[in-house]
Amino acid sequence: GSQYEYLDHTADVQLHSWGNDITDALGQLAVAMFGYMTSLQSIEVDEQISTRIASNVVARGHDMHSMLFSFLDEWLFVFHDTGFIAREVEVFGFDRETFVIQSRGRGEILNIGKH
Repeated sequence: GSQYEYLDHTADVQLHSWGNDITDALGQLAVAMFGYMTSLQSIEVDEQISTRIASNVVARGHDMHSMLFSFLDEWLFVFHDTGFIAREVEVFGFDRETFVIQSRGRGEILNIGKH
């Protein structure tokens, strides 16, 4: 099941995620962002497109906060650049010393007629 929720915020939305460890929670956070854009139940996994577009999304920061912002910003860029929506995001690299996150997603290109 989903390991995230949406919390009210005065001018926006707050994403709250959790998992067995920080990498799980980060992956769920990216999924929560996509889930706020469209119903993820209608998103299918296209392995070929997922591999081509979202097999290595890298975010860098100068501290934990900037790294987290960069992580969501990189996934948002992938969406704006390609239309790709991830229904699953896996963080496979997380470096607390250099503030780098490596991740990959599985999903498909958003189709307004379908989604």
